[in-house]
Amino acid sequence: MATYRYYQSGDETKIVSLWNQCLAKDPITSKRFRNLVLLDGNFDPQGLRLAFEKDALVGCVYAVRRLLPMFGTDLEPENGWIPFFFVHPDYRRSGVGKELMEAAVRFLKENGRTNVFFASYAPNYILPGIDEENYPEAFEFLQKQGFQKLYSPVAMDRNLVGFQVPQAVNALKNQREEEGYTFNEAKDKDLYEVIQFANIKFNPDWGRAIREGVLQGLPLERILVAREGNKVVGFCIYGGYEGIPDRFGPFGVDPEQQGKGLGKILLNECLHKMRSEGLHGAWFLWTGEKTSAGYLYKKTGFEITRTFHVMKKTI
Repeated sequence: MATYRYYQSGDETKIVSLWNQCLAKDPITSKRFRNLVLLDGNFDPQGLRLAFEKDALVGCVYAVRRLLPMFGTDLEPENGWIPFFFVHPDYRRSGVGKELMEAAVRFLKENGRTNVFFASYAPNYILPGIDEENYPEAFEFLQKQGFQKLYSPVAMDRNLVGFQVPQAVNALKNQREEEGYTFNEAKDKDLYEVIQFANIKFNPDWGRAIREGVLQGLPLERILVAREGNKVVGFCIYGGYEGIPDRFGPFGVDPEQQGKGLGKILLNECLHKMRSEGLHGAWFLWTGEKTSAGYLYKKTGFEITRTFHVMKKTI
């Protein structure tokens, strides 16, 4: 008979061990678990629900809501997230997962949440959503628990061996520079403007990624900034998430400037810099396959490696 409670100090070793047994395609280290969960400013032990058979951990569901705003004062009071869950293979379809999920959702409801998302939590998401191909049982489970598919972001990779910036891109860059655009490595003077640009034009998580990346030692030469005159109109970064150098992004161009090939220039310049550092590949977890960015990535040689479903449950 399984017993249920929330996280207590010392549980993390068992959680990481069971995680690696259940989520074999997405293993984690104790350090990553510590950084992404325990040291998250939004972490609340009562949201990390656990199931035990005697002393053995057999299931885990994690629920989180904002205690610290991502940007400004917005705590997104209606939203909560389930970034991950897993159950030991021997205890699946036994009611353990259902009991844990209901407890996690109840925790969010008691804290005033009306929307629960899997798994689009920023800043510390593990995956953007459920990978139906690799975890079909988990996708089915979420549907049975009342979660519905919202959209399906994709992860993409590009091999950088032999990468060269195409001549046409170099010619386009020269043309834009003659028109007054610049494409440079970031300096201290750029940081405030680039972070604000990322926050306001795109997503506060992007601004956070730049700020925290630099605080954690991200070299400024891994940030490219595009300007028209003195105005920031785009940026590109790699190595910003968790200090993983071949993890590309975030990357964005002012929507008002699209159609000029600025994104194409930044992307190719960034990949060239990555190759110059000796990196053999570039990858990221999250873009829309049918978006302008998705089309640009494909044209630049990126290939889809995984598809995820962002899911939502209304409570």
